Amino acid sequence: MTDTFDFHQLAADIKRWGRELGFQQVGITDIALDDAERQFHAWLDKGYQGSMDWLAAPGNKRTRPAELVPGTVRVISVRMDYLPGDTRQIQVLKDPTKAYISRYTLGRDYHKLIRKRLAKLGQQIEAALPEDFPRTGEHRPFVDSAPVLERPLADKAGLGWTGKHTLILNSEAGSWFFLGELFTYLPLPVDTSEQPNRCGDCTACLKVCPTDAFPQPYELDARRCISYLTIENKGPIPEEFREPMGNRVFGCDDCQAICPWNKYAQFTGETDFLPRHQLDSSHLVDLFQWSEAEFLQRTEGSAIRRTGYEGWLRNLAVGLGNAPSDPAIIAALEARRADASALVAEHIDWALARQNDTNHRRKRKIRRS
Repeated sequence: MTDTFDFHQLAADIKRWGRELGFQQVGITDIALDDAERQFHAWLDKGYQGSMDWLAAPGNKRTRPAELVPGTVRVISVRMDYLPGDTRQIQVLKDPTKAYISRYTLGRDYHKLIRKRLAKLGQQIEAALPEDFPRTGEHRPFVDSAPVLERPLADKAGLGWTGKHTLILNSEAGSWFFLGELFTYLPLPVDTSEQPNRCGDCTACLKVCPTDAFPQPYELDARRCISYLTIENKGPIPEEFREPMGNRVFGCDDCQAICPWNKYAQFTGETDFLPRHQLDSSHLVDLFQWSEAEFLQRTEGSAIRRTGYEGWLRNLAVGLGNAPSDPAIIAALEARRADASALVAEHIDWALARQNDTNHRRKRKIRRS
């Protein structure tokens, strides 16, 4: 049966079905990740994962797809654009009174949306097989929530190349897109037209990083990355990184925003990815005054939930400490200080010290003038 089945036609159908489901690109690759496995373990050995112990916990399942899902011989890799329309990214970053929230999380959480569509793609594949076709495995979807080396797989599948900032770049779409994978037991023909690395001599992404999180090109020290510090890190934000964070309170897009290839990025057509609750232009002090109930209500279905309410307040306190001195900010920090957790209180105290010091310098300057 497998000798006579037209896998080439099925691969073509899969790519067409993928586009119909809203994916901008679909590629197919084998599961050989030997080089990526070596690089991944070398990265772990340097401790660059920080407190993300879960990265090493699955052992080789992350680098060997067939150990994660027995029977897997191919991975169908997809990308979906998520960049909203004009989110005034640069204007928000330059306004220290506003909260900068990473573009990927302004709308609804992407995990469920993409996973459901990948599951639908798997169902379409199964429906295309003859009833007596030997089922030796399963079609299982993954979206950034399981031990999968999604970027090396996307690179091999021809979705783009790995940039110096370690993200996947596409010559026609930049990097503002999500990745997803569908593991399959079917021996589909693989895509061999990988995109060549076109970073050239450009180092803009490395130089723009506020916290110098790139020890060298193609290597990220997560412990210094603002995305890690504001999302994955559950403890205090090291003081050396608080001022460089500026007003970035959930994630950071600097290395993407400056990349020349993102001039080719396309705005998303998915309404679920559009900003909600004016999170693309909110003031730090307004967000800091949310109660926990408001936080849960306004981040329902959002990836922002990952940081938790305590982490949310911690991050905002840092942003408020970096904002120009303002009696309203000082009042908000002091009001929250009384019932804050030890973690949040530490960052409030830091912010108050900054606000009061800034205020002192401003008054001194006025007296001198």
